[in-house]
Amino acid sequence: MTTTQPPDEHTFSRSTPVRLWEDGFALDPHRYYDDLRAQGPIGWAELAPGVPAYVVTDRRAALDLLHDTDTFSHDPRPWEATVADDSPVLGMMRWRPNTLFADGAAHVRYRTSLIDTFEQIEPHDLRARVHHAVRVLVGRFGPKGEADLVGEFARPLMALVFNNLFGLPDSQSDRLDVALGKMMEGGAEAAEGEAEFGGYVLELIAAKSGQRGDDLPSRLLDHPAALTPEEVTWQVFLTLGAGHEPTANLVSNALSRILGNPQYYSTLTSGARPMMDAVVEVLHHETPLANYGIHYARRSVSFHGAWIRAAVPVVVSYGALARPHDPNGMGGTPIAEGEVTSGRHPRDASHLSWSAGPHACPVRQHTLLIATEAIERLTQWLPDLEPVLPRARLTWRPGPFHRSLTALPVRFSPRSPDQPGGPS
Repeated sequence: MTTTQPPDEHTFSRSTPVRLWEDGFALDPHRYYDDLRAQGPIGWAELAPGVPAYVVTDRRAALDLLHDTDTFSHDPRPWEATVADDSPVLGMMRWRPNTLFADGAAHVRYRTSLIDTFEQIEPHDLRARVHHAVRVLVGRFGPKGEADLVGEFARPLMALVFNNLFGLPDSQSDRLDVALGKMMEGGAEAAEGEAEFGGYVLELIAAKSGQRGDDLPSRLLDHPAALTPEEVTWQVFLTLGAGHEPTANLVSNALSRILGNPQYYSTLTSGARPMMDAVVEVLHHETPLANYGIHYARRSVSFHGAWIRAAVPVVVSYGALARPHDPNGMGGTPIAEGEVTSGRHPRDASHLSWSAGPHACPVRQHTLLIATEAIERLTQWLPDLEPVLPRARLTWRPGPFHRSLTALPVRFSPRSPDQPGGPS
């Protein structure tokens, strides 16, 4: 699928890039994906003003790229040399010595340390941490009878869970949530968010270097791979960010789809269908990290009909790979009764939201457990959740990388976790 001689096919020299940084992209991303698809398997876009990128919108091309480590690299440093220091996407794309931006032996070393560390988390322990976080949050908003399930549940829940896993107190969770939100959106506050998040992680690793605990950073520091404190810092930077933001979006996107159809919601809360089905459907239709499969050609090549220049980002668009005309996807139509496929294997990766090849997500089981348990526990505490707005009127956060609601207002019968009759 790749050659090193420039052919006559489309080189995008005359194409107007599709602007993934526009407000309209957050409102209706599939309109932008349609424009990219119209260019062929590889489209031409901008991630930020003046930051061009190739975008892969075809499944076969995506799989070819994700498995071709000889042609494509995860190392962004050649690209970084061409980008202004104040580019709003640098916080998400700049090189760091961690598994996401590494190739070859370095990638294997980093990835192995993360897999080994996360494998020490027992499912029942992770489930208990999620239950604790849900109870804390329901204790805050439950008595009011109304809440924003993005700002008061999904995002702070992930901060609580990951703070706990990384050995920090609940009181630090808001700081993590705010910093990651700024960095992910890639706007005017991206650099500030990156600096705040970086400071958060540096303080954490400094504390764990001085005194170990029963937490993930301590296990990374003591791993046989002998990572340096700096390398551990960047693994934690990656895993905190990659764990918090996409999982929070996965929870809120799933809740918005579920609550948009009361009949379907009742089949989940009654146990007629597993909640996992709803979570997996989001990965198929409305994946939370839509455009973060970023690679770079090691040399200029022809790839699926496009001439790909070296040192220009090549983005596998997991969002564009979703079913392009799915009626539930982005237009706000609720899930139709019977549409969700029961019995799909929980680790079904046909949607590619977990990526593929050597950089496929190493902790997908943990992510699915957190998201599913969070939704199940919330709906057990508050079984009569009702959306305040129809899904078509919900708004989405700007940014080229994610699919993320700004708010999900709901109402319900007021209750406290201390009341009898709640989850055991």
